[in-house]
Amino acid sequence: MISCRDLTRRFGDFTAVDRLTLDVASGTICALLGPNGAGKSTTVKMLTGLLPPTSGQATVAGLDVAKDALRIKRRIGVLPEDLGLFDDLTVEEHLLLTGRLYGLNNQESHSRTAQLLRVLSLTEGRDTFAGYCSHGMRKKTSFAMALLPNPQVLFLDEPFEAVDPVTAKIMHDLLIKVAGHGVTVFLTSHILSIAERIANQFIMIRAGKMVWNSTAAELPQSLEDHYFDLVEAPVAEDLEWLGPARS
Repeated sequence: MISCRDLTRRFGDFTAVDRLTLDVASGTICALLGPNGAGKSTTVKMLTGLLPPTSGQATVAGLDVAKDALRIKRRIGVLPEDLGLFDDLTVEEHLLLTGRLYGLNNQESHSRTAQLLRVLSLTEGRDTFAGYCSHGMRKKTSFAMALLPNPQVLFLDEPFEAVDPVTAKIMHDLLIKVAGHGVTVFLTSHILSIAERIANQFIMIRAGKMVWNSTAAELPQSLEDHYFDLVEAPVAEDLEWLGPARS
């Protein structure tokens, strides 16, 4: 459902994504992992048609990202890095607008909107303008917009960041369910514990280059330990000045 061959993106002399080659099958939940600046968001932007590749090829739902960007947008749902909301629209208006943009009839748009508002505990805040929403509410609104058109592929950039534990559990269960129906889920996350619970494919990148790609069963150790070994080890230094005050 997602395929990349030597996918590369440069900004001047800086290479953000360097010859990325991967395949993600239908119904897979794939976690793209790496530190800040590793190229995760740039990869998502290329795969969703927001940013043209410098070189290489990629297809999503059988369509070329460089040639069929508009057609791809009609087949995918996206939770972008910046959430993509309008401050002067309410939570409910965002969902109804999404339904119209994807060609749903009025009845279906309202029905799906009402269900998503209930499931994500947004019903009471449905009339709140996005500019006045908490970050968690904004994240849930963008997530609902990604789900509403029933896409073939879901691209989620840090979906679990800044959401409460109950919402994280609801989102986790929804993603497991949609993947079970054949939807491909491609997500980035810094929360390794959630990624390990939800994903069945892991791709790790460092400085724009892929350093690991396997199924969950092929991980040689815990996801956290493997990430620390391959991508970024935590700095260990004793701050001897921290501790009880001394007279």
